[in-house]
Amino acid sequence: MAGNLTRDEARERARLLNVRSYLVELDLTEGEERFESITTVDFTSSRPGAETFIDLHGAHVRKVVLNGRELDPRTYDAEKGRFPLPDLAEENRLRIDADVSYMRTGEGLHRFVDPVDRQVYLHSQFETADAHRMYACFDQPDLKATFELTVLAPAHWEVVSNAAPDAVEELEEHHGKHGRLQAARRWHFPPTPRMSTYITALIAGPYAVVRDEHDGIPLGIYVRRSLAEHLDPENIFEVTKQGFDFYHRVFGVRYPFGKYDQLFVPEFNAGAMENAGAVTFLEDYVFRSRVTDAMVERRAETILHEMAHMWFGDLVTMRWWDDLWLNESFATFVSILCQAEATRWGQGAWTTFANVEKAWAYRQDQLPSTHPIAADIPDMQAVEVNFDGITYAKGASVLKQLVAYVGLDNFLAGVRDYFGEHAWGNTTLQDLLSALEHTSGRDLSAWSKEWLETSGVNTLRPSFTTDDEGRFVSFDVLQEAPAEHPTLRSHRIAIGLYSMTDGVLTRTRRVELDVVGARTAVPELVGEIRPDLVLVNDDDLTYAKIRLDERSLETLVGGGITAFRDSLPRALCWSAAWDMTRDAELAARDYVELVVSGIDSVSDISVVQAVLRQARQAVQQYADPAWLATGLAELAGALRRMIAAAEPGSDHQLAYVNAFAAIAASTEDLAFVKGVLEGTAVPDGLAVDADLRWTLTHALVVGGVLDAGNIDAELARDATATGERSAAMCRAAIPTAEAKEQAWASIVGGELSGALLRSTILGFMDPHHVDLLEPYARRYFDEAGRIWSEWTSDMAQNFAVGCYPALLIRPETVAVTQDHISAAQPPHALRRLLLEGADGISRALRARAKDASA
Repeated sequence: MAGNLTRDEARERARLLNVRSYLVELDLTEGEERFESITTVDFTSSRPGAETFIDLHGAHVRKVVLNGRELDPRTYDAEKGRFPLPDLAEENRLRIDADVSYMRTGEGLHRFVDPVDRQVYLHSQFETADAHRMYACFDQPDLKATFELTVLAPAHWEVVSNAAPDAVEELEEHHGKHGRLQAARRWHFPPTPRMSTYITALIAGPYAVVRDEHDGIPLGIYVRRSLAEHLDPENIFEVTKQGFDFYHRVFGVRYPFGKYDQLFVPEFNAGAMENAGAVTFLEDYVFRSRVTDAMVERRAETILHEMAHMWFGDLVTMRWWDDLWLNESFATFVSILCQAEATRWGQGAWTTFANVEKAWAYRQDQLPSTHPIAADIPDMQAVEVNFDGITYAKGASVLKQLVAYVGLDNFLAGVRDYFGEHAWGNTTLQDLLSALEHTSGRDLSAWSKEWLETSGVNTLRPSFTTDDEGRFVSFDVLQEAPAEHPTLRSHRIAIGLYSMTDGVLTRTRRVELDVVGARTAVPELVGEIRPDLVLVNDDDLTYAKIRLDERSLETLVGGGITAFRDSLPRALCWSAAWDMTRDAELAARDYVELVVSGIDSVSDISVVQAVLRQARQAVQQYADPAWLATGLAELAGALRRMIAAAEPGSDHQLAYVNAFAAIAASTEDLAFVKGVLEGTAVPDGLAVDADLRWTLTHALVVGGVLDAGNIDAELARDATATGERSAAMCRAAIPTAEAKEQAWASIVGGELSGALLRSTILGFMDPHHVDLLEPYARRYFDEAGRIWSEWTSDMAQNFAVGCYPALLIRPETVAVTQDHISAAQPPHALRRLLLEGADGISRALRARAKDASA
């Protein structure tokens, strides 16, 4: 995000302007730092004589002509990224000739040099408002226009944009304006349909490409040449085709953007981006090493998520970023629906959603910065920190609940009407609700107010009494809300009673009901025998944290967690236990005991990996520090046993090895890791490939077994972009004061690319050597304000979140944070991130106190 456009400014500009078309001409042959960008915009003004501005950031402006009148380039405000446009006519043509900077932060037009073959690759990333880092534009979602693009690029490059090129001209002796001579090609892309600036795209470089076609749609997959051997296009195309078939069927509108390219680009700073017809993905989704099926499932969900945006977000777009959730929540919900209905993951996709996505939502919704799903976004800095678990996962959970309320057929019929009425336009929440009200016959205003316009997550817990025979005399569901957000909502839930039968924890009774208010009686369960486990919110119908009674917990810890036949109730129990741990209702050591006793029975690999990550966090952050060594040893010992027992070459084996490497601390455990790395103690079937070697190397560096020389040797073995990032993480993790000082200097120096910054921060913030981070708490606050004001949004957030002293878990860290906020009065978005960090420490302190009392 280049400038900080406010909502009021955007509204005023939208009232004033109607943008018809852009003609953008780019010359990518002019050097390593800048490229030529010439933009011609045709637009109208509702008030002739009025003044406005156009956005352009990081540019050297050479010439500006408005309606035949040359404007002074010196009026360009480089700090705000704005060029003033005075005295508008009713019909306007603007031409801006500029040199614009390439980026290394993942924003704007990002430039990357492949360390393997020194080839240059470019990709754009414009959400939320970085299109004006590549060309001059009115960079807000409701000023849609057509885009025609001409690109001059080196002759051996591929160039991809939203539309397919209609002309490629060979230039054998191209003379650049700086006197360079080289072979080049001029690519012309015809005008697109009307779209928002943030979904326009340019990807260029010597990419390898695989092509296919489905249902009349040309398909392409692009990847760097040095990664091409690792691409698995068959799986990607399979999921893509399944997605198109499903969305065509349920949306009733054909894919509207012609061809469909999917491009895996280097140093991408997100998971993926829904550029119309040219979707960009994180390069980690090209699997150069063995990954578990959880990663393949995640890639499939991402593919389907971005494809859903072609309709919900690209064809129909939110008017302003208040309704970002409309884009992201819908895409998340419908991509899981598609995965469950149309791919090999089937209903297991909802298990992953319950255990992974909703955990993200619950965590985010309990932070002091929690906000309604339909958020108030006064400016661009506010939206930049709102790509969070509420906007994606809570919103998707609530949409899932809405579907249960109005019915899937009615929901999809409303969506089809919504697309039909608003295609190529901009909308608000009310437009969607009106369509759904029409098809369902329900008034959704109360539902919207209760679920979309309030903050916080409710907690549901069973409350019952039994007689001498163990039968329920009374059964109620209690609903709680945090004091800061006291809304008690209406929940449609199922209650499941589970009893152990022939070694299987079997559901013997299910009751579905509406929970309203603080206490809801469930008379249907009176007279039932108290079972081994009571599961509130069985089938995961609502969005709420659930609690387990004492006997249910005993059942799970005593082996019941291994005895479920179905994956979803098991996942819900894991989630409930984790929530209770985070909320200091269950001791961290008891959660670890549950994990140790039951994780090897879980077949769903996504759940396995999520639970193991949570167990590590429980030991390192939520357990009494006096129990830390014991907890690590217990978890490591269990993982060693599971590694030995796992099926050779299986996903579980790899997941256990990765989890073990992350916690290995004892001499014996580190010796095992070293044996795997050196090939002397490799478990049968385990592929010790490039990525696993870095995982093992990192563990040994943290453990003090390997040093900088070993890191250099591993990098020489894997001299790739991934190798460079892994080496940076390992160097920052070296457990010496000198190494931490070097890492800190590189982090705050501002010279690292976005990808290397993230990797260096990960290594620096190592939980095994918290004592080495002590000197950097005060230094963090000394730097936070400067970095926030000087760096780009994504880079500044990486620092603000990644380097916050979250591992210094003590009241003093919270106090220092609060003192800094009071003294520095940081911008709202930075203040939000600081408060979130402090809240994480307060939560950990409460959990540690609970664990110490266990």
